[in-house]
Amino acid sequence: MSRMRLTGPALRLTVYVGEHDTWRHKPLFAELVHRAHQAGLAGASVFRGIEGFGASSLIHTSRLLSLSEDLPVAVVIIDTAERIHAFLPQLDELVTEGLVTLDECRVIRYAARGAEPPGGASGGTARDTPGGPTNGGTPR
Repeated sequence: MSRMRLTGPALRLTVYVGEHDTWRHKPLFAELVHRAHQAGLAGASVFRGIEGFGASSLIHTSRLLSLSEDLPVAVVIIDTAERIHAFLPQLDELVTEGLVTLDECRVIRYAARGAEPPGGASGGTARDTPGGPTNGGTPR
C-alpha cells in the first residue's frame, strides 16, 4: 500500500491504556496499531511507560518490588486532521478504559527508510558527513 507524503499541519492522536488491556484476546495496543495501519494512517507507535496512574488512581510501576505489572502504554498516531477524525469512531468500540487526547502538531519530515532525501540522490545530507547525524538524527 502506498503511503502519502505528510508535511505541515497534522493531528497527534494519543491513546493511553494499560499494557494488559485486551480486545478479543489480543493486546489492545496492537489492535489500535493494526486498525490505524488498515485505515492507511501515516504512522503509529507504541510507547511503554515505566510508571503512571490514571482514572483509577492506582500507581502502576515497573519497579522490582512492586506488585503492579499493568504498565501504562501510549499509542501515538499522527496524520492529517481529516484522516484522524475519520478514525476516531473506531476508538468508541475499542477503548472502554483509558484516556484519548488530540493535539495539533506540525510534521517537518516524514520519510521511509531508504527514501531519497529532498533534492534528489545527488545532494549530500548530514548523514554523509563525518560526525554528522546517523539514523534517527542522533550524533555518532
